[in-house]
Amino acid sequence: MSLPTADLKTTPLTEAHVALGARMVPFGGYSMPVQYSDGVLKEHLWTREHAGAFDVSHMGPAYLNLTSPAGDPEADHAAICAILEPLISGDIRGLGRGRLRYTLLLNDDGGIVDDLMVGRPIRDQGQGSLQIIVNAGTKEGDFARIAAAAEGKATLERADDRALIAVQGPAAAAAVTAILPEAAGLSFMEFRRIQYEGGSLSVSRSGYTGEDGFEILVPRRLATAFWDRLLADARVRPIGLGARDSLRLEAGLPLYGHDLDETVSPVEADLGFALSKRRRKAMDFLGAARIARELEAGPARVRVGLKVEGAPAREGAEIAGPGGAVVGRVTSGGFSPSLGHPVAMAFIPPALAAPGTQLSALVRGKAQAAEVVTLPFVPHRYVRPA
Repeated sequence: MSLPTADLKTTPLTEAHVALGARMVPFGGYSMPVQYSDGVLKEHLWTREHAGAFDVSHMGPAYLNLTSPAGDPEADHAAICAILEPLISGDIRGLGRGRLRYTLLLNDDGGIVDDLMVGRPIRDQGQGSLQIIVNAGTKEGDFARIAAAAEGKATLERADDRALIAVQGPAAAAAVTAILPEAAGLSFMEFRRIQYEGGSLSVSRSGYTGEDGFEILVPRRLATAFWDRLLADARVRPIGLGARDSLRLEAGLPLYGHDLDETVSPVEADLGFALSKRRRKAMDFLGAARIARELEAGPARVRVGLKVEGAPAREGAEIAGPGGAVVGRVTSGGFSPSLGHPVAMAFIPPALAAPGTQLSALVRGKAQAAEVVTLPFVPHRYVRPA
């Protein structure tokens, strides 16, 4: 057990983590639980087999709201999208009501400033508003960019004083719907407002582990009691950021600041799906010239998955080609508890990116076999509409 230091922010659940004996570490400017008494390996496997509850309140939830909505739901939705879309790669104007979209905040050169989730409310009175969730380490810059674009037309309402709780795993739906029955009707990348104990929760069927699950934005006054109610279910255990990282790695999901940064384009990162069809046709986003060039001629490097033999190849480890020359580097790597061997993600030249290509990972000066494999390492188990 460790107490947060004075220079770190805390979440509404910090005291609950300390009471549970969590090991607290600095992350994104916050004091966050990296693991509990079970340890990372057991927490990881518990989530894959049952359900894990994660405090992700360090993230950046917010709402972008038109200052003067016209009262015409479709016109108001178009107006709020016209503010946000020039900054990102996704088609939010065409997003269905009650749905979320993963998208990318880009810079002038087509590099990724952040990856984020944007949601469109389902009700008429919610049109002209968008729910946004950005990453913890970039949220101040992200919010400043969005607020500047919105000046005079919309306001950015930050919601990062609330608790954001993720419940992930094959038993997540049963555990969450036992408390919030209305959540049962959601499928992957859908969200709703659900009333609970006199407060309004934003509940989305989404997550960062590859498992079925939910992310729930809870008012601060309800946060600890809601967390405790989740953990009272024998199927649910608290899970720290250590297992969250190994789970997302197995799911082949990139982590901003490691696999993604302002030098990496969506094409290089194998995130072409985040370039929505309408936006790709119009090429009306930042960095369009570079992205168009890479779509046409191919990028100089691409993100791939690697099955590694021997010791784990951690971030920064060099990757050597068949002739021994260094051709890339690992951006995320570690031991896969589900598979029983190390895995990694790395950027390498496209000519070497075909599954089955034999490469080497240089770990502490020793070359270890590394085979290119198809991502994700562990299949996703999202619940999609029938």
